[in-house]
Parts: sequence; C-alpha cells; structure tokens
Amino acid sequence: MKLTAQINDNEQQVNIERKDSKVFAEIAERIYELELSVPESNIYLLKHAGKIYEVFVSPNKNKHEPIHVKVGTQEFEINLIDPKKLRGTFDAVGNAEGIAEIKTAMPGKVVRILLKENDEVKDGDGVIIIEAMKMQNEMKSPKDGTIKEIRFSEGDTVNAGDILVIIE
Repeated sequence: MKLTAQINDNEQQVNIERKDSKVFAEIAERIYELELSVPESNIYLLKHAGKIYEVFVSPNKNKHEPIHVKVGTQEFEINLIDPKKLRGTFDAVGNAEGIAEIKTAMPGKVVRILLKENDEVKDGDGVIIIEAMKMQNEMKSPKDGTIKEIRFSEGDTVNAGDILVIIE
C-alpha cells in the first residue's frame, strides 16, 4: 500500500506491505522490517532491531482529519493520503463500489457475532468480537454496505490474516 504521510511541513512517500506478522515499510528509500502485534484496540507493538515500540493511535471518526499518534513520549499529528482514494475508486481495504474484508491481525477466538448475513451496516459499526491475548476486540465495518458473508461462528479459532467477514 502506497501512502503519503504528512507530519507538520514534512511529507514522505510510504510503502507498506504486510506478510503475516511482519510489516515491511519503505520510507525515504530506507526499508524497515517490523514485527507487529495488536494487544488491544488502537495499541500496536512494533519490534525493530531488537527494540519494542508501543504505538497508540487515537480513534479517528473523521477520515479527513489528522491521526493522533503517540510513540513513547513523542506525539504526532499525521495526515495519511492514499493516492487511490484521491481518484475516488478505492478505500483502505477494498473497492468503494465493491467488497471490503474484515481480517484478523493476530490469532484468536470468535467471541460474538454482532450482525448476520444480509444485515445493513454503516462505516464504523461493530460486526464481530475477537478475543486475542486475553483482550476482546470489536472489529468494525470499514464502509457502509451489506454483510455478504460471515466465515466463522462463535467459538471458532481464527489465525492471523483470516478473512472474518465480507461486506458488499
């Protein structure tokens, strides 16, 4: 995923690729290999070069406002621009006119399914609750649409990267 990140007057091109629990980030022609875990909603643990960084990302209801990020004692306001969004054809997880997928970030267990297939859903509505590392995380819809498919049942075990729900 290619993005443009703006922090104050500094603008950087960022390319992020995810493979299982690894994230590869290319920033200013430097490539970083990171291990990623999400112990709870909005908190990310990034491991790089033997160090672990805790990153808190404030929930942001308005996608057009900067994202507030805290890494240790440093705080940033970051504008992320997706060139594909500027063309109006895609959102962060799928085609705005087509489907979106809700995926797991880490292994866990389906605790509760909040909606059923063919239910209407709005951007940000809770869809399914996953328990991972003794924390329950409500997975939310990334767009308005209809629940096309729910691939797991309550009590099922899921692996990192599994597609849980498809929204059309």
